[in-house]
Amino acid sequence: MAKSKKNTDQHPVAIVNEKALRFFEKYINNPSPTGYEWEGQRIWLDYIKPYVDETFTDSYGTAVAVINPKATYKVVIEAHSDEISWFVNYITNDGLIYVIRNGGSDHQIAPSKRVNIHGDKGVVKAVFGWPAIHTRGGEKEEAPSLKNIFLDCGCTSKEEVEALGIHVGSVITYEDEFMLLNDRYYVGRALDNRAGGLMIAEVARLLKENKKKLPFSLYIVNAVQEEVGLRGAEMITQTIKPNLAIITDVTHDTQTPMINKITQGDLACGKGPVISYAPSIQINLNKLLIDTAIEKKIPFQRQASSRVTGTDTDAFAYSNGGVPSALISLPLRYMHTTVEMIHKEDVDNVIRLIYEVLLNIKADQDFRTFAK
Repeated sequence: MAKSKKNTDQHPVAIVNEKALRFFEKYINNPSPTGYEWEGQRIWLDYIKPYVDETFTDSYGTAVAVINPKATYKVVIEAHSDEISWFVNYITNDGLIYVIRNGGSDHQIAPSKRVNIHGDKGVVKAVFGWPAIHTRGGEKEEAPSLKNIFLDCGCTSKEEVEALGIHVGSVITYEDEFMLLNDRYYVGRALDNRAGGLMIAEVARLLKENKKKLPFSLYIVNAVQEEVGLRGAEMITQTIKPNLAIITDVTHDTQTPMINKITQGDLACGKGPVISYAPSIQINLNKLLIDTAIEKKIPFQRQASSRVTGTDTDAFAYSNGGVPSALISLPLRYMHTTVEMIHKEDVDNVIRLIYEVLLNIKADQDFRTFAK
């Protein structure tokens, strides 16, 4: 019998080490639905604290770590921490539960999924039920929708459900957890955008371990409530009042079936960070990103966004009279499902690009094209 070939698709020089990977798995597996991010934020702050000078949070839970806080010129690197989820909306007399979205949850993937309902008495297990295939024949199939998906937690009455601590407004998350696929892809729910939380924390680690002294204050921001309209970023940018912001989020890998490259662009996992073009992207800061990637031989891809990026970049860019902002995205497959996929090398290269760009930013750097 022939021996199987060893997978040679490895990082040239890995940045995400075993300690970082353990943090990432714990961070991904912890539920942090929009509006309820605090447990994930504690995990993130515990990991990043050794690499920064100080930390703080705001009233809604955005977590911030700061390096060199006394400098007057303020640079932000940012990701968002919240994951899409569901809310209990209606409990029937028979003990079934109907839901509404908390963020952009996909109703089509819900049937047969296992979930955690976060009730007043702790987590209650439940499933999204769906009629058996045997009972659906002879008629046009009814597709899953918000009107017909429902949860079953094993109860037979509304009173029994409520006795478990479940009520209208209880939040619901999927129970799917982190895994490594073919030693090549990280897979799990909420990689959008807790992968960003990993990457900005790793930038802080590299700066600390390499003893780099920045000539500005670096605010490492893990924002809440991006999935419902960039709300955490809107709040924290008014608190920090930065001079510059580099945002990281995910974007679509467009290589899988049923995605139109003509409208969605040609982007692929494993081919590097994605640098965006959009009205909110400041052109000279974007040029610095591209020049740095070329200089450091970091592979990258390009993406154009019409009108808005749909990320926290827009919130930072249009705040405080205008903050030069740019977006570095991570290609991701199967967004807003429980099996989101990102490539290990892309994660390392986003970290590397942000790190190298920071080293190329000067104190009080003016990114205007012309001053008069």
